[in-house]
Amino acid sequence: MASSVEHRTINVNGINIHVAIKGPENAPVILFVHGFPQLWYSWRHQIEALSSLGYRAVAPDLRGYGDTDAPAEVTSYTVLHVVGDLIGLLDVVAPNQESVFVVGHDWGALMAWHLALFRPDRVKALVNLSVLFNPRNPSRKVIATLKAVYGDDYYINRFQEPGEIEADFAEIGTEKVIKEFLTYRTPAPIFLPKGQGFNGKPLDTPVVLPSWLSEEDVKYYTSKFEQKGFTGGLNYYRNLDRNWELTAPWTGAQIKVPVKFIVGDQDLTYNSLGAKDYIAKGGFKRDVPFLQDLVVMEGVGHFINEEKPEEISKHIYDFFQKFSSLSWFPSCCVS
Repeated sequence: MASSVEHRTINVNGINIHVAIKGPENAPVILFVHGFPQLWYSWRHQIEALSSLGYRAVAPDLRGYGDTDAPAEVTSYTVLHVVGDLIGLLDVVAPNQESVFVVGHDWGALMAWHLALFRPDRVKALVNLSVLFNPRNPSRKVIATLKAVYGDDYYINRFQEPGEIEADFAEIGTEKVIKEFLTYRTPAPIFLPKGQGFNGKPLDTPVVLPSWLSEEDVKYYTSKFEQKGFTGGLNYYRNLDRNWELTAPWTGAQIKVPVKFIVGDQDLTYNSLGAKDYIAKGGFKRDVPFLQDLVVMEGVGHFINEEKPEEISKHIYDFFQKFSSLSWFPSCCVS
């Protein structure tokens, strides 16, 4: 499939962005936004499926990843930078489309939430996977909260000091790190104690690949992360508090685009940080008032678009088909 995908390098927002594109030139665009530690490649199944159904699939490597530039400064990886990249990319690849469909996963979901928050005029409808909208709490910074709840060995907290976790990953080996992340199926947070493997396992514990992840897939990811390193992707985590500061003007703001949210019941994000309560007690619907569908897939882990590609592609197609005309407007926008 990959050989039939067009690969382009586009200069926007001061950096060169690699983007994979497939589908009819003037078809409605679906922007696919990947997470960590992934690449455009994580959408390979959806690119094939949705382009064959009449959409134009556009999947970039985000800044710091794959064949896209990786600015050296940690501060160059805020939500404002990445959303700026996505807007600039859309201006080039979809110049005649006022708004596009968006699909995000993991950090890509977080960026897609912010794209919809900052520029709802550019998002026709959104399908987000795995990571819920996380409204800004004006009284609590992110990292201090995570340290208070989970301690210093919690993976996000271990990612904070530049160079430290990179050295640990170098000791483990790039391929092993990729395998550990992509095969993680424990419905609980990840802890990375110094000198040990994931959740304290011995470093030499073998990793068995599931049926949905091939050695060829792992080799593609490994080759790109060996070239680029993990620092660009880790820098997203290192900007959590900076994002908290920068997004103060949007405190209390809602996501005002139509949304479908899909998560696996074995996903670590669904089983931590109060995610289930946030959904069950109405917080999610309050903050995302145009939430139309919420799907919890049984027996599915975090990397849901790779683990269940056909089901996810169908969910995306069925939802976006509702908005194939321009006749839908949220009630907030009708005068």
